[in-house]
Amino acid sequence: MKIVDVAAFYAPQGGGVRTYIDRKLVAAPARGHDIVVVAPGRETYDEQRGPGARVRWLRSPRFPLDRAYRYFADRAALYAVLDGERPDVIEVSSPWRSASLVADWPGSALLSLIAHADPLSAYAYRWFGAVADRSTIDRGFDWYWRHLRRLDARFDLIVSASEDMSGRLRDGGIRRVVTNAMGVEAGIFSPRLRDETLRRRMLHSCDLPDDALLLLGVGRHAPEKRWDMVARAVTMAGANRPVGLVLVGDGYRRAKVLRAVEGNPHIHLLAPIGDRVALARLMASADALIHGCEAETFCFVAAEAVASGLHLIVPDRGGAADHARAAGGSLYRSASAESAADAILALAGAATAYATPPTRTMDDHFDALFAGYGRMLAGRRSQGLERAA
Repeated sequence: MKIVDVAAFYAPQGGGVRTYIDRKLVAAPARGHDIVVVAPGRETYDEQRGPGARVRWLRSPRFPLDRAYRYFADRAALYAVLDGERPDVIEVSSPWRSASLVADWPGSALLSLIAHADPLSAYAYRWFGAVADRSTIDRGFDWYWRHLRRLDARFDLIVSASEDMSGRLRDGGIRRVVTNAMGVEAGIFSPRLRDETLRRRMLHSCDLPDDALLLLGVGRHAPEKRWDMVARAVTMAGANRPVGLVLVGDGYRRAKVLRAVEGNPHIHLLAPIGDRVALARLMASADALIHGCEAETFCFVAAEAVASGLHLIVPDRGGAADHARAAGGSLYRSASAESAADAILALAGAATAYATPPTRTMDDHFDALFAGYGRMLAGRRSQGLERAA
């Protein structure tokens, strides 16, 4: 089949969406499918990524809220690309303007919205959660739910990466939700990479002895990641038991993280690690992964930690919670430093060896995704339900 991914947030400086799509550009041709990514860029040109894989950049203006990205402003240019490619499946990687544009395209392709983002959890619930419950916030943002329901009526499926998010979408009236969890890169993360010498070095960088509890945090310094809250939780727990945190990442909220860490010698900050093998060794050599974000749609770092044999200490909402429930990890009340500190102390008083459940890989995700498309297309053909091009 031929797949076209209309990817509004695929950019040179992109994060998780770019990583996911780059993997798909390899996975689709390996399974006999052609894939074309259509993305807003500085200029219009085609980029070949290998047999059966291309990126078509369309000249587009910068996105005013984040200059690292651009947005599709030329409906006719986008439709001309879709008309020329004649895809069997169109994927959309953002629920905003690009999804509405694709929904209005008068073609015959199967339409799939990949739910890469959870804007209500990342923004609305975080902003207003201290003064209102989620049902009240949802009512205040009913315009967003109406928008999603309109897309749901036009798309053939909405792909969610976690049961937590799928449940909330269904509660919001979204009917065509399919849960297809993502996964880790095959052959990289493993408990066998545990290095006790590396563990001792990390603890010593936290000014702690070898028998202290070593926590690892990995992620960009952004508000929704709540690293300042995690730092407070580690500091509170550290008043009762020896606990260290190595935090890997950077970002525009670094100053706030530094203020939260200030005065605690048991928290050590590291720059982002681009070498995946080095990150896998670091991860396998800690005792547990702690995470602060309840807005994850899947949470790759939690999946990688489980594959590395680590215990999880994560919020009770969002994609990370799915991993913790499956692996016997620890859940704490979202956004609560006190609850997170209690979870840390409970782990510090217990054994830290845990069984690693079977690891789901990105190959598993793409196998399920493409097979699902194939079944839907076959069903259309058998029932004569193709839309007129």
